[in-house]
Amino acid sequence: MKKTTLPETTESLVYTKYEKARMIGSRALQLSMGAPFLIKMSPEELEKIRYNTIDIALREFNEGVLPITVKRPVRKAQ
Repeated sequence: MKKTTLPETTESLVYTKYEKARMIGSRALQLSMGAPFLIKMSPEELEKIRYNTIDIALREFNEGVLPITVKRPVRKAQ
């Protein structure tokens, strides 16, 4: 049998919908508990989205500044 080697980390920038939902939900909870914003938003923008923490977390995710990572299990090569 041929041995295949896998890279040490299989993390990529493509997240499943479940990973994305968990990351955004976790960040929204942090924001609702008083965590500082990681993106600059004007008071007009905040009023427009009605200070919705999920929308703020989604914007942080889309800009790539979300401080949450996904740890995926790494398969062993056979």
